[in-house]
Amino acid sequence: MTGRRFRFFVLCAALALGTAFCARRSAPRISARPSSGADPYSLRLGKTVFVHYCRLCHGETGAGDGFNAFNLDPRPRDLSEPKFQTSRKDSDLADAIRRGGAGVGLSPLMPPWGHTLTDRQIADVIAYIRSLRKTG
Repeated sequence: MTGRRFRFFVLCAALALGTAFCARRSAPRISARPSSGADPYSLRLGKTVFVHYCRLCHGETGAGDGFNAFNLDPRPRDLSEPKFQTSRKDSDLADAIRRGGAGVGLSPLMPPWGHTLTDRQIADVIAYIRSLRKTG
Protein backbone atom coordinates (compact mmCIF):
# COMPACT_ATOMS: atom_id res chain seq x y z
CA MET A 1 0.00 0.00 0.00
CA THR A 2 1.40 3.40 -0.90
CA GLY A 3 1.76 6.05 1.78
CA ARG A 4 -1.09 8.12 0.37
CA ARG A 5 -3.46 5.15 0.17
CA PHE A 6 -2.53 4.06 3.67
CA ARG A 7 -3.18 7.56 5.04
CA PHE A 8 -6.56 7.61 3.28
CA PHE A 9 -7.39 4.20 4.75
CA VAL A 10 -6.41 5.37 8.24
CA LEU A 11 -8.51 8.52 7.81
CA CYS A 12 -11.56 6.49 6.72
CA ALA A 13 -11.15 4.09 9.64
CA ALA A 14 -10.78 6.98 12.08
CA LEU A 15 -13.86 8.69 10.65
CA ALA A 16 -15.87 5.48 11.01
CA LEU A 17 -14.69 4.99 14.59
CA GLY A 18 -15.29 8.62 15.45
CA THR A 19 -18.78 8.57 13.97
CA ALA A 20 -19.64 5.45 15.93
CA PHE A 21 -18.18 6.98 19.09
CA CYS A 22 -20.04 10.27 18.65
CA ALA A 23 -23.32 8.52 17.85
CA ARG A 24 -23.29 6.84 21.26
CA ARG A 25 -22.82 10.07 23.16
CA SER A 26 -25.65 12.42 23.84
CA ALA A 27 -25.84 15.40 21.53
CA PRO A 28 -23.52 18.17 22.72
CA ARG A 29 -24.83 21.59 23.53
CA ILE A 30 -23.21 24.04 21.19
CA SER A 31 -24.26 27.59 21.76
CA ALA A 32 -24.26 29.68 18.64
CA ARG A 33 -24.14 33.43 19.01
CA PRO A 34 -26.32 34.87 16.24
CA SER A 35 -24.24 37.14 14.05
CA SER A 36 -25.81 40.26 12.69
CA GLY A 37 -28.53 39.39 10.23
CA ALA A 38 -28.27 35.62 10.78
CA ASP A 39 -31.61 33.88 10.86
CA PRO A 40 -31.92 31.75 14.05
CA TYR A 41 -33.56 28.96 12.05
CA SER A 42 -30.66 28.98 9.56
CA LEU A 43 -28.18 28.85 12.46
CA ARG A 44 -29.99 25.88 13.98
CA LEU A 45 -29.97 24.01 10.66
CA GLY A 46 -26.32 24.94 10.11
CA LYS A 47 -25.42 23.66 13.56
CA THR A 48 -27.12 20.34 12.81
CA VAL A 49 -25.15 19.90 9.58
CA PHE A 50 -21.92 21.07 11.23
CA VAL A 51 -22.31 18.59 14.09
CA HIS A 52 -22.99 15.75 11.66
CA TYR A 53 -20.29 16.43 9.05
CA CYS A 54 -17.70 18.84 10.48
CA ARG A 55 -17.44 18.40 14.25
CA LEU A 56 -15.45 15.18 14.04
CA CYS A 57 -12.44 17.09 12.73
CA HIS A 58 -13.13 20.78 13.45
CA GLY A 59 -14.46 20.24 16.98
CA GLU A 60 -17.57 21.42 18.78
CA THR A 61 -16.56 25.08 18.71
CA GLY A 62 -14.78 24.99 15.35
CA ALA A 63 -11.37 25.32 17.01
CA GLY A 64 -9.85 22.46 14.98
CA ASP A 65 -9.73 20.17 18.00
CA GLY A 66 -12.26 17.50 17.07
CA PHE A 67 -12.07 13.80 17.94
CA ASN A 68 -10.21 12.99 14.72
CA ALA A 69 -8.08 16.15 14.52
CA PHE A 70 -5.05 14.64 16.20
CA ASN A 71 -4.88 11.88 13.58
CA LEU A 72 -4.61 14.37 10.73
CA ASP A 73 -1.58 16.12 9.30
CA PRO A 74 -2.13 18.96 8.65
CA ARG A 75 -4.58 19.56 11.48
CA PRO A 76 -8.01 21.00 10.70
CA ARG A 77 -8.29 24.76 10.56
CA ASP A 78 -9.54 26.76 13.53
CA LEU A 79 -12.77 28.13 12.04
CA SER A 80 -13.41 30.38 15.04
CA GLU A 81 -10.19 32.39 14.66
CA PRO A 82 -11.05 36.08 14.04
CA LYS A 83 -8.26 36.51 11.45
CA PHE A 84 -9.58 33.54 9.47
CA GLN A 85 -13.17 34.78 9.78
CA THR A 86 -12.33 38.23 8.38
CA SER A 87 -9.99 37.00 5.65
CA ARG A 88 -12.48 34.61 4.01
CA LYS A 89 -15.61 35.56 2.12
CA ASP A 90 -18.69 33.36 2.33
CA SER A 91 -18.13 32.35 -1.29
CA ASP A 92 -14.61 31.12 -0.39
CA LEU A 93 -16.01 28.99 2.43
CA ALA A 94 -18.77 27.63 0.20
CA ASP A 95 -16.21 26.71 -2.46
CA ALA A 96 -14.04 24.89 0.10
CA ILE A 97 -17.05 22.99 1.45
CA ARG A 98 -18.25 22.02 -2.03
CA ARG A 99 -14.88 21.09 -3.57
CA GLY A 100 -13.01 19.93 -0.48
CA GLY A 101 -9.54 20.95 0.59
CA ALA A 102 -7.76 19.57 -2.45
CA GLY A 103 -10.20 21.37 -4.76
CA VAL A 104 -9.19 24.77 -3.39
CA GLY A 105 -5.48 24.14 -2.82
CA LEU A 106 -5.73 23.28 0.86
CA SER A 107 -5.45 20.01 2.77
CA PRO A 108 -6.53 17.00 0.71
CA LEU A 109 -7.85 15.45 3.93
CA MET A 110 -10.96 17.65 3.92
CA PRO A 111 -13.53 15.80 1.82
CA PRO A 112 -15.69 17.54 -0.79
CA TRP A 113 -19.30 17.83 0.39
CA GLY A 114 -20.75 19.29 -2.83
CA HIS A 115 -22.54 16.08 -3.79
CA THR A 116 -23.76 15.48 -0.24
CA LEU A 117 -24.99 18.88 0.92
CA THR A 118 -27.48 21.18 -0.78
CA ASP A 119 -26.74 24.84 -1.45
CA ARG A 120 -29.09 25.73 1.41
CA GLN A 121 -27.26 23.42 3.83
CA ILE A 122 -23.91 24.90 2.81
CA ALA A 123 -25.24 28.44 3.36
CA ASP A 124 -26.59 27.40 6.77
CA VAL A 125 -23.24 25.85 7.76
CA ILE A 126 -21.46 29.05 6.75
CA ALA A 127 -23.88 31.11 8.86
CA TYR A 128 -23.18 28.79 11.77
CA ILE A 129 -19.40 28.97 11.24
CA ARG A 130 -19.66 32.77 11.28
CA SER A 131 -21.44 32.56 14.64
CA LEU A 132 -18.48 30.63 16.13
CA ARG A 133 -16.12 33.61 15.80
CA LYS A 134 -14.07 34.24 18.92
CA THR A 135 -14.33 37.69 20.37
CA GLY A 136 -11.30 39.75 21.19
